[in-house]
Amino acid sequence: MYTSPKLERFEENVLAKYQIYNSILITLPFDNIGNTGILLPLFAEVCESGFKKQWKPQQIIDYFSEKYLDNASEKEKIDLMFRFIQYVERQVVLFDAIEDAAFSTVNNLDGANSLRNTKDKAESKDNLKELKAFFEEFKIRTVLTAHPTQFYPGSVLGIITDLEEAIKGNNLKRIKELLAQLGKTPFIKKEKPTPFDEAVSLTWYLENVFYETAGKMMHFFQKNIFEGELPKNQILNLGFWPGGDRDGNPFVTTDITLQVTERLRTSILKCYYKDIRNLKRKLTFHQVDNLWTELEHKIYRSVFYSEGDLYITLDEMKTTLQEVRSRIIENHQSLYLDDLDEFINKVNLFGFYFATLDIRQNSKIHDAVFKDIVKVTNERKLSLFPENYTSLAEKEKIAIITEAKAKLDSEWFEDDITKATVESIYAIKKIQEQNGELGANRYIISNNQSALNVLEAYALFQLCGWEDPAVDIVPLFETVDDLENAEQVMKTLYTNQSYSAHLKRRNNKQTIMLGFSDGTKDGGYLMANWSIYKAKEALTSISREYGIEVVFFDGRGGPPARGGGKTHKFYASLGPNIENNEIQITIQGQTISSNFGTLDSCRYNLENLLSAGAANQVFYKGENELSEKEKQILEELSQISYKEYTDFKNHPKFIPYLERRSALKYYAMANIGSRPSKRSQSAQLDFNDLRAIPFVGAWSQLKQNVPGFFGVGSALRHFEENGNWQQVEDLYAHSLFFKTLIENSMMSLAKSFFPLTAYMKEDAEFGEFWEIIFNEFEETKRLLLKISGFESLMENYPDGKASIQMREQIVLPLLTIQQYALSKINEMGNENQDELLKIYEKIVMRSLFGNINASRNSA
Repeated sequence: MYTSPKLERFEENVLAKYQIYNSILITLPFDNIGNTGILLPLFAEVCESGFKKQWKPQQIIDYFSEKYLDNASEKEKIDLMFRFIQYVERQVVLFDAIEDAAFSTVNNLDGANSLRNTKDKAESKDNLKELKAFFEEFKIRTVLTAHPTQFYPGSVLGIITDLEEAIKGNNLKRIKELLAQLGKTPFIKKEKPTPFDEAVSLTWYLENVFYETAGKMMHFFQKNIFEGELPKNQILNLGFWPGGDRDGNPFVTTDITLQVTERLRTSILKCYYKDIRNLKRKLTFHQVDNLWTELEHKIYRSVFYSEGDLYITLDEMKTTLQEVRSRIIENHQSLYLDDLDEFINKVNLFGFYFATLDIRQNSKIHDAVFKDIVKVTNERKLSLFPENYTSLAEKEKIAIITEAKAKLDSEWFEDDITKATVESIYAIKKIQEQNGELGANRYIISNNQSALNVLEAYALFQLCGWEDPAVDIVPLFETVDDLENAEQVMKTLYTNQSYSAHLKRRNNKQTIMLGFSDGTKDGGYLMANWSIYKAKEALTSISREYGIEVVFFDGRGGPPARGGGKTHKFYASLGPNIENNEIQITIQGQTISSNFGTLDSCRYNLENLLSAGAANQVFYKGENELSEKEKQILEELSQISYKEYTDFKNHPKFIPYLERRSALKYYAMANIGSRPSKRSQSAQLDFNDLRAIPFVGAWSQLKQNVPGFFGVGSALRHFEENGNWQQVEDLYAHSLFFKTLIENSMMSLAKSFFPLTAYMKEDAEFGEFWEIIFNEFEETKRLLLKISGFESLMENYPDGKASIQMREQIVLPLLTIQQYALSKINEMGNENQDELLKIYEKIVMRSLFGNINASRNSA
């Protein structure tokens, strides 16, 4: 049977349908909107032609007003801009729903990176036994975070899901109803969500997507890889950050942490109860039905008649399931065994915790907490720390804290952060008692700079009376310097007697988190990625030397600037000198909804991660090892890029440009997430305190995706000018790692649109700075096309390119309006026009939503 090319399938099933359903959307008679739906396509056309003529946003809006609005007043123009924003937000939702509905048609779910294909490939190469052995050890962990990179309220997410179903069934009447509902549903949250609200929002994905998908995937392993045996290895793990991530979020309290883990337990038990009810209609056999009814009763009471009490333990539940399984096999010809096994696999995966809640805190907070602990315990004459502890060298501090044992009481402390930090340790113990060890067994130290940072976190457990904590301390190395020092930090830990004993109790396994976002913010795109690669090699080497199995946890966000991009290629490209027995990544915002938001996309992307591990360690083992010469070239490219980016970052106009010419400060005004947009509360913008999401987002709103390309062009030009171009061409041809970096950077370029801000080159203060960015963009684009041999960006991903182009086309009116409002704000300066200023600021803030939501295909 003929299968049309991917681009053709995308055009037929996404683009064509969007044109049809969008024509319905813009003709719906919404209240108080009048002819907005007629005017929006005209405005979009004026934007497109205006930018081709190098018009400023002001000129575009003035021309549109003159031609179509009979020279409307500023108030009338503002009213129309708000209505355009509302319409474009809904067009983005429509496009999301259509793409979701077409996912399995556009993407081949049994294609190259699927589990089925992986198994078939192993059979054809006669290494099915090796593949089985690999999956007996290998794991992936997707960690859901609440980082605000998508702004749909729950009601809108529900409409997207319903629209997707209606579009799949070509139910035109239902589609029209849902589009009308969409037009009347608010997109804006009146209040900031709490961390608990964020957790509830993400449990929807756990209950409705991950639960079903993981169960089916584990059953596939059982039937096709493990020859019918129930898998002993938890191949698929889930992690969770809302309610546990305290770094820079004062709203995460101990009560919230405990509420979230209770909600996770209730959610998984509800999922079990639903499955038990469905299976009850099948398991009606003698000496099975009574066991099943008793199990149903105990789970029901634990969910619906309980204030936290459980009427069955996990071990009891597993024992009952095994007993039912044995009876079905022995007495009932294995009838419905597949259905039961699928359920057992889910119970083995999710226990009573569903997803592991990670606790995260910043090392700078720990420094302050320890000073307070030293002070208070000395006042209480506990003889734990010498008076001069804070002035001692690191080595002396380490010798003291590894021996410090006590039973701290949070009530001893007046400082709220110290109190909350001590309480978080007791909370972890309580969660483990209620949900099992996997309910919460990781403490992540962000901004980790030393071995002392890790040992202080470990000491906290001993100071709270937990001598052998069933907890992994996970250092997060983020900046270029910290990544470089990571090997020495871990060597100090591995050779520390107390920490070494702790690792032995934890099966000699050490998890290390490596951050992309802050690394990119700190060192630029090439240096951040290369620093992480080098750190992984060095950390693998030192860990193997001390008999430790190291597990890398990647802070991979959505766009390439936050470590995203082609995830399968990234993990498949890691050579044998990087430990890769587990793949752990953060997923957030638009990446959750676009890559894991439906049963099809979730399965597709989880299987991509699994096949990447198999490709690297089973099929192409050793093939992706970089030669010394290739490493030298990557080092040189990174150093040149780093210098270029550092000079740019240190430019006197860098911070003022972001503050006064981008939407950076408006992230803090939008009720999009529970976390503040920067770590400190100071009025002055400190680059180091600035969070990566608003930083990357501000460049994205400007359509100048600096964090994803700046410095790349300069580095490549250096090789071109010195007659060494062949070296980078060979590197691109032979290194999947470098090729993936280049392709991901191309995506950042493809999402840039400099005509939007070209008016800034005439700006007296920022004109020269804008030119620096534009010139680097042009140079990077020229050289990426040269090295790839492409005529246009993303030529090898035609469907992805088409999706980006369509999304950019949809939001062009929004971007134009945002730039118009920003230029108006800048014109006003300090003039006393408070009311009008607030209106323009609201326009900028409102336009954030649609722009960011439209970027969901960034990973």
